[in-house]
Amino acid sequence: MQGTVIVIVTVYLLVMLSVGYLAFRRMKSSTDFMLFGRRMGPLLIGASLAATEIGIGATLGVVENASNLGASRWGLSAVWYILTMGIAFMVISLFAPKLRKAGVKTVPEYFRRRYGDFAGVFTSITMLLPMIGFTAGQFMATAAVFSILFGTSWAISLLIAGSVITACSVMGGMRGVAVTNFIQIILIVLGIFLTLPFAVNFAGGWSQIRANVSLESLDLFKGIGGPQAIIALSVMYLASFTVGQEVVSRYYSASDGKAARRGSMIAALINGIYAFIPAVLGIIILAIVKTGQIDKDFILMQGSLYSLPVLAVFTMPAFVVGLLFVGIISATMSSAESDLLAAGSIFSHDIWKRYIRKEAREHEMLLVTRSAMIVVGIFSVLIALEAASIMDLLVFSFTLRAAGAFFPYVLGHYWKKASTAGAVASLLVGSLVSIVFERHLIPDLTFFGWERQPVIPGLVFACTAFVGFSLLFPPRRETTEFLAHYPKRTFSEDSDF
Repeated sequence: MQGTVIVIVTVYLLVMLSVGYLAFRRMKSSTDFMLFGRRMGPLLIGASLAATEIGIGATLGVVENASNLGASRWGLSAVWYILTMGIAFMVISLFAPKLRKAGVKTVPEYFRRRYGDFAGVFTSITMLLPMIGFTAGQFMATAAVFSILFGTSWAISLLIAGSVITACSVMGGMRGVAVTNFIQIILIVLGIFLTLPFAVNFAGGWSQIRANVSLESLDLFKGIGGPQAIIALSVMYLASFTVGQEVVSRYYSASDGKAARRGSMIAALINGIYAFIPAVLGIIILAIVKTGQIDKDFILMQGSLYSLPVLAVFTMPAFVVGLLFVGIISATMSSAESDLLAAGSIFSHDIWKRYIRKEAREHEMLLVTRSAMIVVGIFSVLIALEAASIMDLLVFSFTLRAAGAFFPYVLGHYWKKASTAGAVASLLVGSLVSIVFERHLIPDLTFFGWERQPVIPGLVFACTAFVGFSLLFPPRRETTEFLAHYPKRTFSEDSDF
């Protein structure tokens, strides 16, 4: 079996590298590299958005939480971990055309042109650093899968994962990432879905599964924490997706506003369809463990996060196992590729071009972007070697960037009274409050029961600061356009500012 699985995975990796190389051959400019030349259609946008956000947490993490084998005992309510992503994409679809119309390349560029240099620098840093955390988390997950599959050590597996993913991203840019994401989302859904009938059959059928799990485990709301937890997840995703360069770059890449909106709705649909698959697999694993068909310690031999791959290796045909591993690797690779591209784009466009080499031309910008991606890849590997928890890393990264930037970014497109003072206050207050709650820097500090979701108090304080300071220190002219010394960019303009 192992030989068949290794062949399937190897072919997959070679195909991904080939797509990256072909995209590399067609690269013409930094805009082409960063934003697909602003020609992306809705289907490619939707597939790329879904693949970017369906990573290790939305695949094996949901299986783990639904099976009650890890720290969280969510049961079937684990579906909300993915469904709330779909909710976020549906909400973003309402203002996606506005994001496209701005004509910027990065989120920090929007902040710089709308609110001034300090806001641009601050968002460059707070959005670049989390990309390293996101990438490290996906490297860790990919390495664990490689370790199970190839039998290599953790360090060697991490080096292989980091090298392959970084190479795919650096060669292909947004064109390569978008095309591989399209392939990857198909493989993610197919790979995980194909394990369902085999898992159900091994467990003795659905009636046998239901008989051996509690009604509480099948409750769609109780395990995860009820409506409050669902709202918190939805808000966290909405805030983070809206300002995350790895997400909004798809809207910036859209051929027009309609494509941006439709792509966001397609991503929501994909999340809605996929959400129940890993959660049901977690319930099946729970039933198998309870009936003693497979010893719990055996299932947990690689850790609770990897219970599904372990189960598959010993209970499913080699071809299905191969597709499952490809699906899991696709989930981690698609997320990591987008994170690397986002990091490289922010560094080259908002730091290098703006403050180091203003005269940099297309060739130099491409070189700097790719070099930055390689450096981020190396740092991510080093961080992954030291990080204790993937999920802690991801949650902290979400928190760091989301709270302070959300309101200035979204309302800046609509509210004419939004001012530089309000944006700066929101960025500083939102980030500080979120970190205080996330790191528990003040013991016994509570916020109406939301303290376990640090982005919520962060958003509340950020909104208050943004509105308050915008009214106290209003802009010189009330408009949603960029500052006077930054001319409005049209769809066809791609020069750097």
